Amino acid sequence: MLDQKKSIWSWALYDWANSAYVTIVMAGFFPVFFKQYWSAGAEVTASTAKLGLANSVSGLVMGMLAPILGAIADRGGAKKKFLVFFTYFGSVMTLGLVWVDKGNWQMAAALYVLSVIGFSGANTFYDALLPGVASEKKIDYVSSLGYALGYLGGGLLFAFTIWLTLQPETFGIGSKESAIKISFILVGLWWSIFTIPLIFFVPEPECAMGKKSRSPVRDGLRQIYSTFREIRSMKNIFLFLLAYWFYIDGIDTIIRMAVDYGLSLGFVFTDLMLALLITQFVGFPCALIYGKLGERIGPRKAIYGGLGVYLLVVIWAIMMTHKSEFYVLAVAIGLVQGGVQALSRSFYARLIPQKKAGEFFGFYNMLGKFAVIIGPALLGVVGGLTHSPRLGIASIAVLFIIGGIILYFVKEETPPPL
Repeated sequence: MLDQKKSIWSWALYDWANSAYVTIVMAGFFPVFFKQYWSAGAEVTASTAKLGLANSVSGLVMGMLAPILGAIADRGGAKKKFLVFFTYFGSVMTLGLVWVDKGNWQMAAALYVLSVIGFSGANTFYDALLPGVASEKKIDYVSSLGYALGYLGGGLLFAFTIWLTLQPETFGIGSKESAIKISFILVGLWWSIFTIPLIFFVPEPECAMGKKSRSPVRDGLRQIYSTFREIRSMKNIFLFLLAYWFYIDGIDTIIRMAVDYGLSLGFVFTDLMLALLITQFVGFPCALIYGKLGERIGPRKAIYGGLGVYLLVVIWAIMMTHKSEFYVLAVAIGLVQGGVQALSRSFYARLIPQKKAGEFFGFYNMLGKFAVIIGPALLGVVGGLTHSPRLGIASIAVLFIIGGIILYFVKEETPPPL
């Protein structure tokens, strides 16, 4: 029991590690720095389109790689090895942003794309470790524990970096720009250090065929075709993945583009960072509560509640004019964001064969990343064509609606046999 608890907490602590990247780089400082420093002088809608394109490219690359990597890791018994590789690759790319000069948006975008690939690649294998760590009874709660620790850890480091950025002279730093670059360094180190418990205390699951393959790459590629045929015949899994494809796109787009949207409306840096910080600390207890809610009423009903909140957020975002409204929206998102993501992960983990978790979660992450190609691009294109960031954000609502409709037809059932 003690070893299982150690494994659960070590697994969940990886969310503490990588959420600093999501909060500080992906959602926080990178969009601001990209618009005001690396794209200095560009039109607001042009810099938004560039950022949306960078997110779309990273999503396309990882969408293509995720199922292949998952199948190879299943065959080779190497989920943890792949996770470690992508984690430290992403950390190094994040550190590389420190040396990008002002105005060089191309290099900043390239390093950002590579860091997102590292983050997304590692998450494919992190998710795949969940069924081996948690029992079916506890899987909703354990998944939510990871997101809760992510909100707390990411929020604590984010709070420090905001202080660092707003009062750089307190730390002997000459400018806000230098403080933001130091924040990128802190993220890379934080992400790397807090991955270590997972490396030592989370067990590597069994291979899909019971033993390691001598040629995991070849066998993994063969297995991709086989699994794709399986998923097509497994109507329930197919429907869930399709629903997830739509609604997670809306969630990820809001995460990645919310700060850029606020800047487009004329809100200032301090207001936007405070709103993100509110989301983090509201999200910490709410992710845990959402996990318990999923155990009580079922994950699908709880996910529906979250999607309803997101629709209200989008509608309100179209009309908001004052920074206080941005804070209210930050609270609303914090109430459901981690819960919807956590219960989606645990819901899917219930539906798939555990010994093929890497491969099936590869498809899960593939659809998530392919969806991110649509969302940011949709926001950027609609906003660019209409010259209205409000209409751009409005286009995201359709993704929640379609995803919710498809989710209705998904049955909550046990995994199919191998």
